[in-house]
This record gives sequence, structure tokens and C-alpha cells, in this order.
Amino acid sequence: MSGFRFPVRVYIEDTDAGGIVYYVNYLKYMERARSEWLRARGITQRELFESGVQLVVHRLECRYLSSARLDDALEVSADVLSAGRVRLQFEQQVTRHGEPLCEARVDIACIDARRHRPTPWPAPLAELLHPTSAQYQA
Repeated sequence: MSGFRFPVRVYIEDTDAGGIVYYVNYLKYMERARSEWLRARGITQRELFESGVQLVVHRLECRYLSSARLDDALEVSADVLSAGRVRLQFEQQVTRHGEPLCEARVDIACIDARRHRPTPWPAPLAELLHPTSAQYQA
């Protein structure tokens, strides 16, 4: 699947007292990029939740390379590496003018919102992830 890019500006609320982005905020930027990746494909988190499905982070591997600072214009990528019946793996990167600041692999699981157990992707998302395979349809 093609790469997705999402712009982010660093605000004072994102930084520590020295004006450097607090480490956990990179994960928030990545979460926003994944949500916007879905939205760009016509699916919202709210619609998924209302249909009884939640997307949750199952596993995360992150590496910090350099610091972002107050007022920096950043770009956050969300590239799908693989998709299974209930799992989706993203490769993500936060960059400033092409310089990588943080990179991560994020495994997302599809779960039943009531039972909190794995469940197959709902039909619209399954078609997006596996356009030629009906076996993933919920």
C-alpha cells in the first residue's frame, strides 16, 4: 500500500522545559497519522467503535534518533508493512525536513469492543486491506 504522510507542528504543550519534544508525544503523533490514514480511506475510528470494533496497539518497537523542538514542522508517515486477518503492521517515521527523528513498527489488532477479544476486520476495512480476498470479510 502506498505511503501516507501527515504534517504536525510542535507546540509548547508537546515539549519539556527545554523546548524539546517529550518522548511520548512522538507516539501521539504516530497515532494521529494512523487515524488520518484511516480517514483518508473513508473510515473513522468512531464508525469502527460504533460497529463494535476497536483498533488497539498490540506491539510497539520504537527508536529515537534526534530531538524535535518547539515550532518545528514535522511529517509523520504511516506505511502498511503487512496485514493479516486481525493484525496490521505499520512502519512509521517522524521526520523534520527529511531527517528521521523517530521510527517505529506498530502492530495494530482488531478487537471486539465488548469482549476485548480478537475479531476479523469489518467489511470496509477488510476490503481495503485485502481487496482480492473475501476470506477476511467479517
